[in-house]
Amino acid sequence: MNDNQFNIDETTLSVDLSNATQAVKESRFEDAFNLLKVLLKENPDHIDILYLTAVSTRFLKKFDDSRKHIEHLLFNAPDMGRAYQELGHLNRDMGNEEKSITHYRQACELNPALPASWNALHKYFEKVNNKPAADHALEQIKKLQTLPGQLLFIEQILNEGRLGLAETKCRAFLKENPTHTYAMSLLAEIANRFGYFDDAEFLLQKAVEFKPKDGDLRMKYASILRKKQKFAQTTEQVDILCNQFPDNLNYRAQKASDVMQGGDHAKAITMFDDILKMNPYNFSTLTSKGHAQKTLGVTDQAIKSYQTAYQIKPDHGEAFFSLANLKTYSFSKNEMDSMRDQVQRVDLSLRDKAYFHFALAQGCEVNGEYEEAFFHLERGNQIKNDQSKYSIENMEREFQAQIDVCDEAFFEQLGQGGHDTKDPIFILGLPRAGSTLVEQILASHSMIDGTLELPNILSMAQSLRGDDIYGKDGNYPKAMESLTLQQRENFGKSFIEETRMHRKNAPMFTDKMPNNFRHIGLIHLIMPNAKIIDARRYPLDCCFSMFKQLFAQGQEFTYGLREAGSYYNSYIKLMDHWDRVLPGKILRCNNEDVVEDLENQVSRLLEFLEIPFEEQCISFYETDRLIRTPSSEQVRKPVNKDGMGRWKPYAKYLKPLIDVIEEDLLKPEDIAYIRG
Repeated sequence: MNDNQFNIDETTLSVDLSNATQAVKESRFEDAFNLLKVLLKENPDHIDILYLTAVSTRFLKKFDDSRKHIEHLLFNAPDMGRAYQELGHLNRDMGNEEKSITHYRQACELNPALPASWNALHKYFEKVNNKPAADHALEQIKKLQTLPGQLLFIEQILNEGRLGLAETKCRAFLKENPTHTYAMSLLAEIANRFGYFDDAEFLLQKAVEFKPKDGDLRMKYASILRKKQKFAQTTEQVDILCNQFPDNLNYRAQKASDVMQGGDHAKAITMFDDILKMNPYNFSTLTSKGHAQKTLGVTDQAIKSYQTAYQIKPDHGEAFFSLANLKTYSFSKNEMDSMRDQVQRVDLSLRDKAYFHFALAQGCEVNGEYEEAFFHLERGNQIKNDQSKYSIENMEREFQAQIDVCDEAFFEQLGQGGHDTKDPIFILGLPRAGSTLVEQILASHSMIDGTLELPNILSMAQSLRGDDIYGKDGNYPKAMESLTLQQRENFGKSFIEETRMHRKNAPMFTDKMPNNFRHIGLIHLIMPNAKIIDARRYPLDCCFSMFKQLFAQGQEFTYGLREAGSYYNSYIKLMDHWDRVLPGKILRCNNEDVVEDLENQVSRLLEFLEIPFEEQCISFYETDRLIRTPSSEQVRKPVNKDGMGRWKPYAKYLKPLIDVIEEDLLKPEDIAYIRG
């Protein structure tokens, strides 16, 4: 087909679709359907054609046909809010009110700018005397009624993934209406989805200044602050919300989550319980309560919270995944069957579908059903990979920039400097490489406080990047070349001050943020006496374990075997570089060595840290402390070899992984085993 023919076809389609849309608006559903039938033959997967056909057939009372078209639509656009709204209308017209309400709720979760869904929810909540929910729906209706049609359209296309068009139209609207806070929040959400968090924060900060009593705006601002891990500022905004709207259970749940983030999990559980007294069916609060209980190590209570959450909402994928993520829970046959039913549903959001796939993978593995387990791993990772903007090439460029800038001459030229502190111990490397075990060992020592995966170094690196709007590479790491002695001192001091809230009284503390390995040059410049431990694991065990884990955020390289293998190579290359330019700075700690020879490895770690040996580091599993990572249950047991070789039952699927990983990092017998 030549370009002219393609343009004619596109133009014809656009005109015909416009005519069909007009016919639907004028309630000429038979005319619309006749037009759409022809279009559908040539364009069977076209989202707008499927949507209009579903609407037309519903009004013509061809309910089976309407359902077929909606399900086809959802197969192609699983997170399209309008499709769930249409499914709600269909069930309403068929007399199934309860099912219609389920779909209206899904619609509003995916696209908050759907007045028809909010109206239906408001009527239903009033009928069943659920005043808080009815008031919330009414508040949304009133807000949407005040919005110009352009913004409703922008929100619609934004929530259907058409970010480029949404951004163009939103910027055009803001040019004419520069202080319209809802438009600012829409542009902030577009920036957020593109990964430009600084821009999103700036826009929402300004919007809140213009409208300080708009709770939704402030909540969005708090959310982006949390995403940037500015926890003190997040807490400040949530406190304002709770003071302004003391009866809002959503804001109170956010406050409890902030308390949990600050480390007071017992207080957070009490706050969650207060919310559940007022609304015992709040499944998301039950799940959050389960997270707090898991961190405290009261696993039986966490299990009960997660189970209660999914009993209230059987398609609450996060509750099932949270059970799987305990790594010690075995699903019953009924639970496995329920999850299998859920992933077959067309009307399930991609977020929940991913949760179910990862949970099923864990459940199948426990039962020895490795073929089905890998099927679910592939599906779950594919969903996450499709949503990610991760690029192997971009990440390799980022790693290479560190190598190019931070060479021997760089460190010689900058010389001595930075904050003279020996407090921090950076435990870094790749996720699932054994860093939680190393941290638990060290945190059992009387001279060391175990903290969290602290975001502060990553935030500093981001601040040095400068204005990176629209995907510019930014100034980092090159910006480090111009750091003055005073700036280096200030950066180091601010790290110590900002992390003090996570410490107790010990003279040293851990920071277990794995991705800090990309910023060892920065760490050395601002805190030259800080200790650095590289927690390393055999690539097949490490990469496959990453592929099996659904991370909350920030580890997009794990959502594909090729991506994970490539990242492992780049990590080794960069760590080799740091060893060359900063000899003796980093202690490598192999997970396999810790498992095989715990006592000698503990002695080696403590000698590197220049602190005396303590017996409780050997019995680390008896140490009572908060652990928030997926490995929390494993490190509450003595060291064992359970995690070694867990890739072997999946060997026939792992060729894409060994095709990428550098061969000299692998055992020849493992390569032969996978290649058969």
